[in-house]
Amino acid sequence: MSRYRRAKGSTFFFTVVLQDRSSTLLVDQADRLRRVYRTVFERRPFETVAICILPDHLHAIWTLPEDDADFPSRWNLIKGGFSRGLEAGVPSMSRLKKREKGIWQRRYWEHAIRDDADLERHVDYIHFNPVKHGYVTRVRDWSLSSFHRYVDNGTLPMDWGGDMRDIAGQFGE
Repeated sequence: MSRYRRAKGSTFFFTVVLQDRSSTLLVDQADRLRRVYRTVFERRPFETVAICILPDHLHAIWTLPEDDADFPSRWNLIKGGFSRGLEAGVPSMSRLKKREKGIWQRRYWEHAIRDDADLERHVDYIHFNPVKHGYVTRVRDWSLSSFHRYVDNGTLPMDWGGDMRDIAGQFGE
């Protein structure tokens, strides 16, 4: 069995992805995801610094309680709770042995936030991601994002990120 080195620290950036990258399951089932997320938060507290739910993946920044870096069990509970009761395709033998439905990719990306500048860059990345992927032309038009909380508390202006219709050229990957 592989042993993966886990980041240590208290604030982490995550990218969690569905197995089917063409799926819209996360936005179609956003209320379900919110309920599961809230339940896990109540059982195993953490602060959601920033989050954005996209059709096939999500980005989040969490700050965990002091002396607690156990984000893997939290993601396991979120992914399992979300998947339970959903129909999925026919899973492989490997997935059946591990009791996986094949809804989520097995792994996820995690990054320990190093300092305030690193945190700011990752929060900006999360909030701008719907524009980057072409789902909206303005950050404020994507409802499944903590961006609106940042506007409400005065941290960011409503027009943060501008409007891609006002910018000529192609950007992104």
